[in-house]
Amino acid sequence: MCRSLRDTLYRVNPDCCQATTAYTTRVPRLWTQTIEAHRATVREAILETTAALVTQHGLASVTMSQIAEETGIGRATLYKYFPDVEAILIAWLQRHISHHFAHLVDVRDHAGDAGERLEAVLEAYALITFERRHATELAAVIHRGEHIDRAEQQLKDLFRDLLIDGAQAGVVRDDVAADELASYCLHALAAAGSVPSKAAVRRLVTVVLAGLQHESAVAATATSRAPGQEEPPAR
Repeated sequence: MCRSLRDTLYRVNPDCCQATTAYTTRVPRLWTQTIEAHRATVREAILETTAALVTQHGLASVTMSQIAEETGIGRATLYKYFPDVEAILIAWLQRHISHHFAHLVDVRDHAGDAGERLEAVLEAYALITFERRHATELAAVIHRGEHIDRAEQQLKDLFRDLLIDGAQAGVVRDDVAADELASYCLHALAAAGSVPSKAAVRRLVTVVLAGLQHESAVAATATSRAPGQEEPPAR
């Protein structure tokens, strides 16, 4: 059983377990911030507890009563945050996608030229998929909505823009539309969720990058080998 989070919530706001006081004047700013921090802590606990329970038992087996008990809050409190289990999982997935999208943007902004930016983001995305494979499993049981679709479109747009930059720099093929290549990258790198190691993830990224190469880059790679030198066997 998950450890009750009442102690954590008490540390954030000791008065949360005491009787509520009615205020006739404006609530002080510090107290408002404390309430917001308390609510954020409760919401975070609900999201993480639900994701863990669904991963362990399956969506159909998890109830709101179980989530409330494992989180350490009352059912009435839980329903103030979310109407049902699926709504909690959708919020969890939205947060998951948003955090990782921000990480990918940061990776892009700290890489070098167009080719390096593309490679860095593809590898970062593949590693996220590898390390957070349970998120992919949860996404499969969640009813898709416009918020999830919008978040995934942002990810596809990020890939597309990197591919356009790469094509303009002459390192990415330009005979296929960037939107199609972005979809190819997303679907191909989804396989990172089922490979056995990070080394295998990097080999997968190498294969995907090879499929994106501009024909001039392919030709340059071929001519760089010594005459009669064979391509090393795949491992």
